[in-house]
Amino acid sequence: MNEFNTFLNDLLKVLLSKSVIGLVSGMALGFLIHWLIAKFWGQSAVSAAEKVREDAKKEAEHILREAKVAAKSELLKIKDEFEVEAKDRKQELISFEKRLIQREDILEKKADVLDGKMATVEKSEKEIELARERVTNKEVDLKKEISKQITELERIAELTRDSAKEMLLEKIKGEVQNETGHLIRNLVDEAKEKAEKESQKIMIYAMQKYASECAYEHTTATIPLPNDEMKGRIIGRDGRNIRAIEAASGVTLMIDDTPEAVVISCFDPVKKETARLLLEKLISDGRIHPTRIEELYAKAQKEVEDQVFSAGEAAVLETGMQGINTALVKLLGRLKFRFSYSQNVLRHSVEAAYFMGIIAAELGLDVQKAKRIGLLHDIGKAMDHEIEGSHASIGADILRKNNEAKDVINAVAAHHEEVEKETLYAVLVSVCDALSASRPGARSETADLYLKRLDQLEKIACEFTGVESCYALQAGREVRVIVQPGKVSDAEAQVLARDVCQRIEKEMNYPGQIKVTVIRETRCVDYAK
Repeated sequence: MNEFNTFLNDLLKVLLSKSVIGLVSGMALGFLIHWLIAKFWGQSAVSAAEKVREDAKKEAEHILREAKVAAKSELLKIKDEFEVEAKDRKQELISFEKRLIQREDILEKKADVLDGKMATVEKSEKEIELARERVTNKEVDLKKEISKQITELERIAELTRDSAKEMLLEKIKGEVQNETGHLIRNLVDEAKEKAEKESQKIMIYAMQKYASECAYEHTTATIPLPNDEMKGRIIGRDGRNIRAIEAASGVTLMIDDTPEAVVISCFDPVKKETARLLLEKLISDGRIHPTRIEELYAKAQKEVEDQVFSAGEAAVLETGMQGINTALVKLLGRLKFRFSYSQNVLRHSVEAAYFMGIIAAELGLDVQKAKRIGLLHDIGKAMDHEIEGSHASIGADILRKNNEAKDVINAVAAHHEEVEKETLYAVLVSVCDALSASRPGARSETADLYLKRLDQLEKIACEFTGVESCYALQAGREVRVIVQPGKVSDAEAQVLARDVCQRIEKEMNYPGQIKVTVIRETRCVDYAK
């Protein structure tokens, strides 16, 4: 047992050795197990165990030697690798140290340069400070000298400083006004030249695309009679027939000494047309009495209503409009019997719609909306004899009640400058309205209104200072103003022309445009003796 214990202790020491690998431990454990089994199974196994112990001991020694050899080999390998790595690290440290030394040299050189610059800057600052002191002293001396010179100049010129300043400012003001006048004239001329070229192209194109009939006078409705006996029949016994006609139609019949003619007078053009048809039917029928008058008036009224709707519908179809309310169509038709300066208002509206569409297409605007505004812009004239207010505001209210677009309503309300223009369509409808009204042959004007306009033009121009005389020319489309050359300079003449234009635009109503020409003539006369 002592030998077994000794063997067991030796085996455990071997197994616990750090240099023995796991294989030795496994084999030793296997032998130990076999030995123990043999020990427990009988004394016969003692000899086998002894053999096993000897074999295990030899094997353990062999493995131990191999492990030592492997450990030494591994140690040598690790040592070699460490030496190689240490050598590389040493080389890197040497190169890094060289770079540091180089940078230190560079920094030292830069420090030397900066020291030199700092010295230069300090020297420059000292010089600048000295120069500033010298300049300050010179400024003080200069102010004293200037003060002395100003005092001396005031003594010599016998003028104070403020008086001289006022004279200089007055001179500069005159020069600035002169230059401003030249500048305004150049700018206005350039702007007019460009604007006239472009506007002439567009307007000429629009007028070429559309042509309408010339206007003629529509002042009264005269009904021819077959004979003078018909006058008496129209008047009737004690005037009952003429009273019945006037009561039914709402017009006034004027029967004067004009042979074979009766004149109808009424502010409402639709009622005037109805009365005209009524008289024609009565004259054709021959039976003139109050009952017959009422019957024929109902028929004439129905015919006029049909004509009104047909005229409005034809205007809508002619302009290619869609979605216009029936009430608006009827109001448009009423314009067939309305005239402005002898120009038919319905034809004027259709013409304005065409101009609006053509110019809107050139400007890249909505053509349909532009034509709609042009067609409806004077619709208030169909009701202005029944509702108080201008036809522009009446038309805007009518369109608002019929759910028209806001920009359409604004354009109609603003086409006579009564409200502020909110869109380009409002500006365009004013242009097209004037274009349709002022084209040659569009409207006629009474001699009284024509003479009043000429007189007002000349009166406005003569109210300006420096105007010697003025003349209205070309049917009131041009006014020539002659100024006194001693009171108005060339630059001031340009300003005067602009001021006269502004007064005319503000105070007068006129179709188209009025040209203002300011004439300044300078004559230099001398005599040779």
